[in-house]
Amino acid sequence: MLSSFEWDNQPQQINFVETVQVTTGVECDVYTFANDPTKDLGIIKIKPGHKTPLQKVLQGEKTIEGFISGKGKLLVTRGDGNTEEYEVGDESHHQPSVTVLVGETMQWQAAEDSNLEAYEICFPPYADGRFENLSS
Repeated sequence: MLSSFEWDNQPQQINFVETVQVTTGVECDVYTFANDPTKDLGIIKIKPGHKTPLQKVLQGEKTIEGFISGKGKLLVTRGDGNTEEYEVGDESHHQPSVTVLVGETMQWQAAEDSNLEAYEICFPPYADGRFENLSS
């Protein structure tokens, strides 16, 4: 479990809340930011060959998806219907953090031969009904 997370180039104190089993091969460690109630943090752990559910953002100001370690990709379908694909991996020099807005969909996919770890920051903090799972 983590006690701090670097955000905006500054380590911020975080507090572990719970681990959620999202789907087969995917779990999420949920954290709150100790000094900032406007956002929360999920550390998403995906086993090789697995993926998060395809999720549509229904609520919230913004959702930021970012890469931590492993190999895989993030797919984001924007409001105009265009899909952006972000390849991520330990050897890649540019590790994006991607803002996903209400009405857009997202999905993390781990490579067949690698775990994938990503983060998700929700503004405001996650609440039931924020995301709709379009597939499992």
